[in-house]
Amino acid sequence: MTLAFIAVVFGLFLLVWSADRFIEGSAVTARHFGMPPLLIGMVIIGFGTSAPELVVSALAASQGNPGLALGNAYGSNITNIALILGITAIISPIIVSSQVLRKELPILTIVTAIAAWQIWDGEITRFEGVILLVVLAGLMSWTIYQGMKTEPDNFSSAMEQELDISTLSTKMALFWLVFGLILLVVSSRMLVWGAVEIAQGFGISDMIIGLTVVAVGTSLPELASSVIAARKGEHDIALGNIIGSNLFNTLAVVGIAGVIHPMTVGPEVFSRDMMVMAALTVSLFVLGYSVRNRQRRINRYEGAALLACYIGYTAYLISTIFA
Repeated sequence: MTLAFIAVVFGLFLLVWSADRFIEGSAVTARHFGMPPLLIGMVIIGFGTSAPELVVSALAASQGNPGLALGNAYGSNITNIALILGITAIISPIIVSSQVLRKELPILTIVTAIAAWQIWDGEITRFEGVILLVVLAGLMSWTIYQGMKTEPDNFSSAMEQELDISTLSTKMALFWLVFGLILLVVSSRMLVWGAVEIAQGFGISDMIIGLTVVAVGTSLPELASSVIAARKGEHDIALGNIIGSNLFNTLAVVGIAGVIHPMTVGPEVFSRDMMVMAALTVSLFVLGYSVRNRQRRINRYEGAALLACYIGYTAYLISTIFA
């Protein structure tokens, strides 16, 4: 059991560090090949921060642990909105000003509704996994099309400034792109093994482990990038990280895991976890389009409310362990 705890802690540390190297290498490489800053922010960085969730869930599904795979994806979405966005808004109120981000908020709500519909019967089949991946492909195509024809806005300008700061050469960027991906796989294997061992040792479902420890650990890249962006006043990057990550988690992470191994889960996943995820997603949509604030601001009080929701949800999960 001690070895399992060490594997989880070291695996999470290595996972977050390698993800950061992988994202930076990917962004600089994409910039070298002429990808616009807006697309690098929305696609490479926004989705790249979900690389830990993708690798962990894919490995968990391939090893026959669907609860860990699904819990990691849904738990990360809950963590992103309630914990990370809550902390970020408390540090610096988030002004939703980018046209691109405002268009993606309702899309995230629709995608969440699709996920709820799929999990209604307690399983995600391979066909449903394929549907999620098809929706992702369509969304990516739409994002690229919109990004190419839209005039630069606050988000793309902030993203260009971030890329200009990087001193990483193209050669080193390619190295970290490849080596970072390898480390992602290695650290994910350690994390999945340790999490499964702990769950079995304490008689806890792998779903609960995925929703809590693994979800928070794999969401650390989003926490770091969003907090840093908020402190710099780059609100669109902070919100863009959350939106991009949640879209990727719901479509790619669950989709790939479902294709690898169909997932059957208990009814509580829909009534408890999916409902919490859906409610938080709708709240994000409402906060982003608040009619009371023409600047569409997520203020500190609303951030504190989101954080309180996360604490309450996590406390409830812990209480079910000892029930």
